[in-house]
Amino acid sequence: MAASTHTVTNQAPPLVGYDVFAADRALAEAVDRHVAPEVLDEARGELSELGRTAGSAQAQEWGTQANEFPPRLRTHDRYGNRIDEVEFHPSWHRLLGRAVSAGLVNAWGRPGGHVRRAAGFLVWTQAEAGHGCPLSMTHASVPALRTDPVLATEWEPRLTSTVYEEGLRPAALKGGVLFGMGMTEKQGGSDVRSNTTRAEPLAQDGEYVLTGHKWFCSAPMSDGFLVLAQAPAGLTCFLVPRVLEDGNRNVFRIQRLKDKLGNRSNASSEVEFEGTWARRVGEEGRGVRTIIGMVAATRLDCVLGSSALMRQAVAQAVHHTAYRSAFGGLLIDKPLMRNVLADLALESEAATTLGLRLAAAYDADTDEERAFLRLAVPAAKYWVTKRCTPVVAEALECLGGNGYVEESGMPRLLRESPLNSIWEGSGNVQALDVLRALQREPRALNAFLQEVGRARGADHRLDAAIKDLLTELADLDGIEARARRLVERMALVLQGSLLVRWAPPEVSDAFCASRLGGDRGSAFGTLPHTLPLAAVVERARAVA
Repeated sequence: MAASTHTVTNQAPPLVGYDVFAADRALAEAVDRHVAPEVLDEARGELSELGRTAGSAQAQEWGTQANEFPPRLRTHDRYGNRIDEVEFHPSWHRLLGRAVSAGLVNAWGRPGGHVRRAAGFLVWTQAEAGHGCPLSMTHASVPALRTDPVLATEWEPRLTSTVYEEGLRPAALKGGVLFGMGMTEKQGGSDVRSNTTRAEPLAQDGEYVLTGHKWFCSAPMSDGFLVLAQAPAGLTCFLVPRVLEDGNRNVFRIQRLKDKLGNRSNASSEVEFEGTWARRVGEEGRGVRTIIGMVAATRLDCVLGSSALMRQAVAQAVHHTAYRSAFGGLLIDKPLMRNVLADLALESEAATTLGLRLAAAYDADTDEERAFLRLAVPAAKYWVTKRCTPVVAEALECLGGNGYVEESGMPRLLRESPLNSIWEGSGNVQALDVLRALQREPRALNAFLQEVGRARGADHRLDAAIKDLLTELADLDGIEARARRLVERMALVLQGSLLVRWAPPEVSDAFCASRLGGDRGSAFGTLPHTLPLAAVVERARAVA
């Protein structure tokens, strides 16, 4: 009888069938901290229900299918008529439908809405990240539309609906709608003031026709888009519906879909406007000011999206090493592997804690919190999204060769990881935005320093880092060339202050020692060996 060669041993089971929310202690504690007691039980119940779905085999299969069968562009029908449609795999629609029904497009006007939505976004996008794009833009379009009360009255109930309906129809006939965005053009990129798309006013006040080319237009099957174009008085924000009220399709010519490194499930396109009907949002010539609220909200979602990718990567790494044996024992118990896992867990928890603190500031909506957000959002967007790729890459390595194989899911996380650092303004744009706020809005710096100052005296390394930051802020010599260094320091000090106040001592101590005190090497896994690293790793473990 031939010996069997296919007995499988020493392989980790899939991380499936668990509550993604409840298993994330840092996230669950942040929700407890920031959501009012009278709605906390309701919020936790909703998030656990979403977390169980996100951790299910079904949702994970939807994520796999949405990426294995990416969207396809159909410019014409069989008869040669221009239709400009993008076809998606059914799993894309299932993911979007569950997200919309969970309220991930609506944080506005409900108690604790921003924290609840941020936590849900962080939970659900661990199942699949690409469909987070239309969710983010739909949610973020509300503050821009509120600059025009008539438009807000008409569109906000559709945008904040928990009903998802695919297909192109007049928005008034749908139970809920999604929005996209088209700001950048090929000659300008982040320099949107160099846009050349023209907007010509019609006889009816507030109506225009647009002519131009958008280099990046995300989620082109959305029901409407906020775009920037040059009107007679300057750069202006416009609402472009895909389908007009009479049922005819607006001129929205999809030239091609971008072939991207990651984010494969989501359609990013180039579009042509030629006599495209649009409605003005806000005043002529004030387009950047009108759309800035949308940009700030999507930047927060970049922080949350990167936090979700890091959390899922760390959860997979800890799970794998808890089952995989090598050199006489479980990998998770090996001192060197434990050091790597703990280092990754610190980065993940710091990102989650910061992201939920920013969401809580949106809920508070006071003058002080708005001033705090003005600096904290671009600083967090810069740093958290920058940390995502090295964290995911190191987590992948924890799985060894298994992590390099598509079936593990880790390569998809890795391809997705650089995205949020680029979208909504890359690193240099964020750093320059911080400098702009420091120069023009002194209240923002005061609010930021008050926030980090709440932890003063609790950790000597944090106190020293705050002192060094103040010295750096006072030195204006060569400030632009030093902007990245400054913003990195601001983000780390802010993360450290939050962890000192709210995280367990083993987490805050390790973070302050390594990130603020400099007691580490250049790679992950170089934390001081005397720290209680096993406790840090166990806190990060997702128990199925």
